[in-house]
Parts: sequence; C-alpha cells; structure tokens
Amino acid sequence: MSIAPLRLGVAGLGRAFSLMLPTFLGDARIVLAAACDPREAARGQFARDFGAPVHGDIEALAADPSLDAIYVASPHQFHARHAEIAAGHGKHVLVEKPMALAMDECDRMIAACERAGVHLIVGHCHSFDTPYLKTRELIASGEFGKVRMIHALNYTDYLYRPRRPEELVTAEGGGAIFSQAAHQVDIVRLLAGSPPTRLRAAVGNWDPRRVTEGAYSAMLWFESGAYASLSYNGYAHFDSDEWTGWIGEMGNRKSPDDYGAARRKLAAVASPEEEARAKAAGTYGGSAYKPPADDDEPRSYQHFGPIIVSCDQADLRPLPDGIAIHADNEKRWVPLERPAVPRHEVIDELVAAVRQGRAPRHDGRWARATLEICLAMLQSSRDGQDVPLAHQPSW
Repeated sequence: MSIAPLRLGVAGLGRAFSLMLPTFLGDARIVLAAACDPREAARGQFARDFGAPVHGDIEALAADPSLDAIYVASPHQFHARHAEIAAGHGKHVLVEKPMALAMDECDRMIAACERAGVHLIVGHCHSFDTPYLKTRELIASGEFGKVRMIHALNYTDYLYRPRRPEELVTAEGGGAIFSQAAHQVDIVRLLAGSPPTRLRAAVGNWDPRRVTEGAYSAMLWFESGAYASLSYNGYAHFDSDEWTGWIGEMGNRKSPDDYGAARRKLAAVASPEEEARAKAAGTYGGSAYKPPADDDEPRSYQHFGPIIVSCDQADLRPLPDGIAIHADNEKRWVPLERPAVPRHEVIDELVAAVRQGRAPRHDGRWARATLEICLAMLQSSRDGQDVPLAHQPSW
C-alpha cells in the first residue's frame, strides 16, 4: 500500500536547509509545500523552485492547514520558540540540532508536542547515518561481547567557514560545542547502548579573532562500565578525512590539494559584516548559491570522523562505505551499498513516526540528553571538575 507523501513546511532557508535539500529533492516521500524566511531573496527562490507559498514568519507558515510537518532549520537560538509555534498549530516537528540552548527550552518543546499530540524529531545528527546504525546492530547481536571503550575524533576547518556574528558567541549558540559536539555525543551514545553517568571535559578557545570554542576533548563514562573519549578540532590545520580515504563529512570525495582553502577565503574578508554577507551569499537564495546537481550525489555515506568501538572480542570501525571489523582471529569488511538519497535515514524516521505512529529514536528526550552533555562539557571545562549527568534516558 502506497503512503501519501508528507507535505513539509520549512522554517529557515539557510545552511541547514541547503544541506538537507538534496534529501528532500531525492526522496519521493517528501513534498516541499511552503517555507518562511526573513530574507526576501530566499523566499523568492523557494517560490520559483517549488511553486509553493512563502511567508515572512513562522506563525503564518504554521497556520497553513495543508502541512503535515514543519522542518525547523532556523538559527539555534530560535529552535525552541519555532518548535512550540509549529506544535501549537498541530504540526509534527523535525528540528535541527542542537535541539535548543537550555534544558528548560527542551522541556517546553517536549511539553508543547505532547499537548498537541504530535511527534518531535531532532536531526540531522550524524547518529542517523547508516554506518553507525549498522555498527550498533552488530554490537547488539552479541557476537563481539560488550562495548568497553570508544574513541571518536574529528579535525576540520569548522571555525574558519563564513559565520554570522552570533555564530562566534557561545551564549547565542555559537561554537564547536553547540554546533559540532551534538553530532559526536549522539553517535557515542548510540554505540555505547548505555546511559552515560558523568563526564570530564576541556574546551579550546585559541584564536582571539574567533572568540568561541573551536575545539574540545571529553571523557564520558557509562552505566555499563564503558567509557568514551571525544575530541574535536575545528582550527583548519590537520584534516581527519585523510583517515577516511578522503571521503568528506557529506559523503563526497575531497581533494587534499584544497588544504588551507577556508583560511585563505577568510583572509580576504575585511569585516564581520562582510563575512556575514559572504555566508548569506553562499546559502539558498544567495548570489553565490549553487543548487544541488547530479554530479553532487554522494558516493558514500555521511560521517563525523574516525571512530573505533572496542568490544570484548573485536574493534569495530564504522567508515563511510562499510564497517571494518578487527576480531580475535580475523579482519573482515562489512560493505554498505551506496546511498541512493543522502540522509534518507532522517526521512525514514520521520515517515515512520507520522504515517505509522512508530516512536522515533531521535525524539525530544533523546536530544535533551545530548544537550545536557554539551552543557556539561562547558561547565566541566569552566570548573575543572567532573560533572554528573541526571537526564539520560535508560536503554
């Protein structure tokens, strides 16, 4: 039996939407039916591209009775309020990570969706990605024993990509903790399969011209006795995609010859205002925006840097095109077929929730637990102490 496509409204046509657009275009289960954005140019392009209504604010978008769900892709500081408005109009909510910037905001979002009887799903986070989901299945099979230790790291040029001023202010949702740690924390929680209990962290804020966290390291302990180390560095020197066969985060091939490109581009920018304009120009509706093309299709799955999961009888390495298993007496490879649509796993979960009533994994409580860990990382670094975790759902 065929399932009617979901009519999706989009709140925010910036970078997050630009990254999800190939998914929406490639997945027949989604119809982009309306959008809102404060930028006239972005609204105009959406109207031309999709022949759909556009609005200047989310209230008007959420009031559209033809929509099944709203994708909240606005800047981080607006996630809570926009999700509440969408739920208040009876719309299911898909909200970008991080879920919000404070625990009480998460509580309000969860409560609003529960009152309205709608689903709340938080993503895209990289814990949706098939290599990690498949690795979790292998662990759950019991073949390799218990998870004992996880190492996760990622070195990128994150901090030197064009930013709006607030994206360099931690209190307004900027920096590597809110923007990047949510991915890594989500993945490690998924793979550990046990509630985390405490953490210790240090953050790096090393460039006075980019006054927010560009790096972090954390140790996370789990109820099962497992522990995990998480490290991220966005200072645009070493690129850890060298260790994933030069397959980038989005699943596409990268050239090592592009080394230093982010810093070179930023060096040509004369002011924060010019930098913000450069970012706007490259996102949907901007003068330098390039729409997805057929040759942009990913060759592999998306990922978030090298990860090793150590179990009793094997080390497992999820990679963009398969899982490497280093067992007691053999090394084997579990291949993954190339994805037909990038990030299709997000749509799998959204459709299953809305059309089939299946509880999503990445619901509000899951994402609230990830935010608690992100906030604890900032607190631990500030206080120089372990931080206990109190809002982690049981498995």
